[in-house]
Amino acid sequence: MSKFFKVSLLMAVLLVALGAGAASAQGGCPAEWTLMSAELEAACAGELSGTVVTMTGPFTDQDEVKFNDAIAPFEEWTGIDIQYTGSKEFEAAIRAAVEGGAVTDIVDFPQPGLLRDFVEGGYVLDVSTFLNAEHLSGNYIQSWLDMATIGGPDGDIMAGVWNRINGKSLVWYPIAAWEEAGYEIPTTWDELIALNEQIVADGSSPWCVGIESGAATGWAATDWMEEIMLRTTSLENYDNWTIPADAESRLLFSSPEVTNAATVLGDMWFADNVVFGGRETIASTFFGDAPLPMFEEPAGCYMHKQGNFITSFFPEGTQPGVDYGVFYLPPIDEELGRPFLVAGDIYAMFADRPEVRAVIDFFSRGESVRAWLGAGGALSPHRDAPLDWYGVELERNIAALIADATSVRFDGSDLMPGAVGAGSFWKGMTDWISGTVDLETALAEIDAAWPTD
Repeated sequence: MSKFFKVSLLMAVLLVALGAGAASAQGGCPAEWTLMSAELEAACAGELSGTVVTMTGPFTDQDEVKFNDAIAPFEEWTGIDIQYTGSKEFEAAIRAAVEGGAVTDIVDFPQPGLLRDFVEGGYVLDVSTFLNAEHLSGNYIQSWLDMATIGGPDGDIMAGVWNRINGKSLVWYPIAAWEEAGYEIPTTWDELIALNEQIVADGSSPWCVGIESGAATGWAATDWMEEIMLRTTSLENYDNWTIPADAESRLLFSSPEVTNAATVLGDMWFADNVVFGGRETIASTFFGDAPLPMFEEPAGCYMHKQGNFITSFFPEGTQPGVDYGVFYLPPIDEELGRPFLVAGDIYAMFADRPEVRAVIDFFSRGESVRAWLGAGGALSPHRDAPLDWYGVELERNIAALIADATSVRFDGSDLMPGAVGAGSFWKGMTDWISGTVDLETALAEIDAAWPTD
């Protein structure tokens, strides 16, 4: 081997080493990451390698696999081992774990209402004490930060970061039948009502609706109420309706605002031929079967509002973009912008160590769900998650609709006390829609179930 070759080889090795050293200044973490907490910077520099962060939540089966695939790059970059254990009995198990002092470092809550219980008990740590405020405001629209802010024993804290989400403000339609009839996507509520009238005049029904779900019958109707509340009154009123700070601030179901939302819904659903099968079938039609008439020949109905999970109930072999499309449920009051009803997972911190802080910071970034977006089955609330990361075109389209939202709010019934959100609200809507009671009585009965202590 010549002297020149040996020197050249040595220089090449040195350059590689220097390049690796330059990369490790931010470690293996993406160079695009900015405004990192001190703990994430340390993790990316390899200073927290060998540490372990435990985590639990409701992800099991394929969701757990996809979650672990999504965090694997971060574990490789930093050497932090995130040990996730999913549970199908999460809600019961987490309460026992927290109260028994055996909770994991991070907990994934699919329902902020349950998280609120632990914040009020003083168990949850405030992530705003170490996360960069400019990063948070830049990577989430304000609504996500508002929904993460919960009152604790010593005042409001930011109780976690949002990670994987689902969209609800979606209307599905059968493409071939829709195009054959010459219908156009409505972008305003007035256009939607005009479309209803046009479809009825054409001899069909605009909407497929079903709210039967066994012991949970009525939940699909509560989603509609939440959609209309977001489109007819302020976010402050929505929050006081779902998660009031105290008894004095609570917006009653019998209030003019909630009564108006129900009236808007009833005026549409109860009009002749607007709902496939008529008003009398709504409460007895299984929610998963409700959209099926869209795929009949001829179509029995042309629209069905439901979250992005509903496609699993569509006929086998139907394809997005071919057999069905989706659009945003239009706004009613343009001054209220384009609100979007969502569900999703917020990750809260129960242990304060550098590696736990670093992992929470990671979860506040789109990179933490990148692999999941590519595999399908998730949407991201992060602004730094570009649409081209989505491997499923339908989810990419839904993500674009959510990205256009001016505000987001969580499913209201999931935020309310269980006796209401998973009890009197479901029942009251079902009784009213089926004609068992009038609207005034239904709303009063829902109010009566609200806990007083």
